[in-house]
Amino acid sequence: MTAAPASPPRPALPPALLAAPIAHRALHDAGSARPENSAAAVRAAVAAGYGIEIDLQLSADGQAMVFHDDTLERLTGADGPVAARPAAALQALPLKRGGGEGMPTLPQVLDLVAGRVALLIEMKDQGARAGLEEATAAALRGYAGPVAVMSFNPGMVAAMARLAPKVPRGLTTCAFGPDDFPNPDCGPAREALRHRLAAIADFDATGAAFISHDRRDLDRPRVAELKAQGVPVLCWTVRSPDQERDARRVAQNITFEGYLPPLPANAIG
Repeated sequence: MTAAPASPPRPALPPALLAAPIAHRALHDAGSARPENSAAAVRAAVAAGYGIEIDLQLSADGQAMVFHDDTLERLTGADGPVAARPAAALQALPLKRGGGEGMPTLPQVLDLVAGRVALLIEMKDQGARAGLEEATAAALRGYAGPVAVMSFNPGMVAAMARLAPKVPRGLTTCAFGPDDFPNPDCGPAREALRHRLAAIADFDATGAAFISHDRRDLDRPRVAELKAQGVPVLCWTVRSPDQERDARRVAQNITFEGYLPPLPANAIG
């Protein structure tokens, strides 16, 4: 009889990521020259004592860039994919309404945070292109602050289990309805994948320690099942006190933007 494959190690989510609310794409406010995922937004979140969520894309030369979109149009004065330009060229592009600052790299953000607040890192799906997991793992090597990584793509989370087994990791999840899922009309295989992701079927196989789930879908039975097993549930993205109140019926912490939620007395900062 063939033995079942061993599950990867499952490092626990740092308690700091369950304490202070987590600023979505850092504490951004374009009106105050703090674009999303910018160094200025990171500095503001650290100063306020909030946790920080950031997104990563891969540059042409394999660097982990702190940026949400896979193209440049919305957030810079340039166009085209992030992946088409090397890190130095991306850093030289001023962010819109950002006071002249460019796109930071993950090592630069780690230096700015320096363990003073918790950091939640979402690796954006790169499709068939490899390298973001390696760049993320390399940047986190030796980082001592409270940190965790996550992705909508279970394959990327599984890769981090191999590349950085001591870094806590989780799955970013939602209903994966036709409006949430890219290319919903790509045939039966794509539809099967959509249902697999909605079922959070890869939680154990990836060695995930938590989920960060869409706040609009927190009543999903699978979310309740994982929570009953002791799995921490984070959620995204809360934009008002009323939404926070509703989300906290299920979620142990929130990712927020557009308002300032209260900080617990024991928040680090």
